[in-house]
Amino acid sequence: MAGTKKNAAAQGQTIVFVDESGLTERPHRCRTWAPRGQTPVLQYHFNWNLLSAIAGITWWSFYFRLFPGPIKGPQIVEFLTHLQRHLRGKLLVIWDGLPAHRSRVVRDYVAARRRRITLEYLPGYAPELNPVEYVWGYWKHHELPNLCPKTFGQLSQHARAALRRMRRRPTLVAAFWQQAELFA
Repeated sequence: MAGTKKNAAAQGQTIVFVDESGLTERPHRCRTWAPRGQTPVLQYHFNWNLLSAIAGITWWSFYFRLFPGPIKGPQIVEFLTHLQRHLRGKLLVIWDGLPAHRSRVVRDYVAARRRRITLEYLPGYAPELNPVEYVWGYWKHHELPNLCPKTFGQLSQHARAALRRMRRRPTLVAAFWQQAELFA
């Protein structure tokens, strides 16, 4: 990783770690508090509608997009376009080996912007090296625990609001980087 960082700095590239995650309408259950003698009860629907999220983190902020259903090549291309709108200059995108990252749609998109986007892959079975994994952990365990939305729209609304709150906290973004650097 140190060599990658040096090369990116020498070439004037912004390093962006990218990863995906998902939520369903079923709550992510975490330990909680309740008045003495009253067991907390989570009432939710057994809907498995999937809300997928993709995020990219830089040294100073992170960027995200939410999609209904699974993330495939076209959604990744849309996210890369979103990143290019917000981050001027060359990008070094570092991500895992998800098959959608290696899809023809993504390869063609990156090839068309060869000078603007460079791709690097994380080693297999090393999610702790990606700071976006810590974004997802905080999002699910601290921002959305025990959330029981009644509709898919409510899930999307709460998820988006939580990610926006997290993005406004620069010390939190720095903590995600520090956590990943402990393992590097």
